[in-house]
Amino acid sequence: MEENKVQVIKAHDGPVIRDRRLEGKPVKITRKRVAAYVRVSTDGEEQIQSFNSQKQYYQEKISKNKDWVMVGIYADEAITGTKTDKRDQFLKMISDCEAGLIDVVITKSISRFSRNLVDTLTYTRLLKQSGVTVIFEKENIDTSTMESEMQLSLLSALAQNEVESLSQNVKMGIQYKMARGELMGFNGCLGYDYNREDKSISVNPAEAETVRLIYDLYIAGYGANVIAKKLTEMGKVNKKGIVKWTDSGVRGILKNEKYKGDLMMGKTYTVDPISKRRLDNRGEANKYYTKNHHEPIVSEEIWDAAQEILKSRYRDNTMAEEGTRRRYIRKYALSSMCECGFCGTNLTRRTHNQTRSTTKPVWKCRTATNKGIENCPNSKAIDEVIIKGAFLEAMALLADNFDDVLESVLKVVEEAINTDESETRLKQVEKTIASLENKRNKLTDMLLDDKISKDAYDDKYNELEVKINRALGEKALLEQDVLSQNNVKDRMKKIREKIKDANFLDEFDRVVFESIVSKVIVGGYNEDGTVDSYKITFVLKGVENACITDAKNRMKKVI
Repeated sequence: MEENKVQVIKAHDGPVIRDRRLEGKPVKITRKRVAAYVRVSTDGEEQIQSFNSQKQYYQEKISKNKDWVMVGIYADEAITGTKTDKRDQFLKMISDCEAGLIDVVITKSISRFSRNLVDTLTYTRLLKQSGVTVIFEKENIDTSTMESEMQLSLLSALAQNEVESLSQNVKMGIQYKMARGELMGFNGCLGYDYNREDKSISVNPAEAETVRLIYDLYIAGYGANVIAKKLTEMGKVNKKGIVKWTDSGVRGILKNEKYKGDLMMGKTYTVDPISKRRLDNRGEANKYYTKNHHEPIVSEEIWDAAQEILKSRYRDNTMAEEGTRRRYIRKYALSSMCECGFCGTNLTRRTHNQTRSTTKPVWKCRTATNKGIENCPNSKAIDEVIIKGAFLEAMALLADNFDDVLESVLKVVEEAINTDESETRLKQVEKTIASLENKRNKLTDMLLDDKISKDAYDDKYNELEVKINRALGEKALLEQDVLSQNNVKDRMKKIREKIKDANFLDEFDRVVFESIVSKVIVGGYNEDGTVDSYKITFVLKGVENACITDAKNRMKKVI
């Protein structure tokens, strides 16, 4: 029996025609449509010369090849190679490739194409699926003849590593300059002009007056929203030279230490050199603070006074996860507890002049305060002492006539205390702190025994230090919670002992108030539909009942 012979049908050297309508028909041999991609990462003079040289080089190279015809040169100037979303020409080239306008893309090296390993592999695969070849000259890689991505992956990883190494060197250089007190990355600041030659800032007299006005108004009791509205009405321009103010912009000026003559650098940090994402620095990197760095616009006393007001309204949460925010810690017993009965927003605490020498705290609808009384016309400012007095009357009413309601409230409070996991969590946090401190001690031993380099030691030590500080902050808050719970337990016992006494509360007690009351509604409508701006409703925890009092008579007494 004759042995079967295998006939080898050789692959085409040129492009394969996949359109079935052209099968069996003579095909005209056409030249490959070639595009070049050029990129430089900075706009320095040397880089610009290199940029122009690359363009000229590819124009000559493509024109000399008889099998090639130039489609065009796609060039991104002064653009980083780690991200593609900002490289318009690169993305246009990819789009043209997918549209079938390009057969070959030629570029100087992998690092010119992309310094991101993932992007390099993603786009070369995408182009290969579209029948487009990519030629990397320096590495001598042609994706049309490449049987494995191993070489491309390794070289792309090296290109990315080069970026990371360069980024680390640049980062260290910037940190050295900040440690010397040099101003780095000044993005503009109302009230100051920047001198690029000596990297110094000087006071702009006209803008400085606006800054001083903002501090004066804030210390006088105006909120950021009201100040922004006033500045807009006065026609004051911001740093961009336009009359447009927001409450966040005003708060940014109030928080900026530059206005008292100091300088804080390192407020943000770059997560990694590939994504270039920047976050607020909460201890992940070093900060550099220089006192008396430049001429101040406001005195340190005025700046500190503004910070006290800011802290009384807002406070950062030391336990918050990355990228999250928490409501400010309540400074006053009524903070975040009082709600407008007409528009539903919280009341805000303000200080009114009682006489020339004395003041009194009052609570006002936030909508009326920030946006104008016309936006909540029925709301009225109510004295803090009125609300506290109304609470005492409500509790006396409960103890005298509705002891079953008060009993149910006390049970809810006690159950909440008993089910709280603060003590358990506190023990866990204490164990975590002990474990982290043990790791830190072992790390120091490793350094002394030359088992770890100084750089690796510093990185790990800083990482542990951040974790320990966060755990210590959480421990302090938990200890405060546990102490507060114990205080509430003691108060609940005393309340039960005096529950039959109509005057078991002879003065306002914050612990009792916070334990029993869910919220206070100020103002509302009577059963007949009439407006009552001084109606006070206490919503109790765990029960549907509410204690309602009328503050009109008490208001008259105070006035």
